[in-house]
Amino acid sequence: MAYLGHVEVVRILIDSEAPLDHVNNLRWMVLIEAIVLGNGGKNHIACFKALVIAGADPKIPDGKGVTPLTLAKRHGFAERLKTLEKADARP
Repeated sequence: MAYLGHVEVVRILIDSEAPLDHVNNLRWMVLIEAIVLGNGGKNHIACFKALVIAGADPKIPDGKGVTPLTLAKRHGFAERLKTLEKADARP
């Protein structure tokens, strides 16, 4: 839901203690989905921040070993990059 920008749904899932670090069949976890599939808009940024604050692990790489920090840099998502750096997500 984070990649769709559904802030309220993301908050409900966080409050329900949904597994934030689940890795899907593409070998992506929620933060990676939010970067790769999100558009960088206000709702996507809010979802991303909520997930990081809730404890989603920003160091879990994708199936190719690429971290959310690297992906945020590649996609030019400055706001997400700042969020990850604040969470000390440096590899």
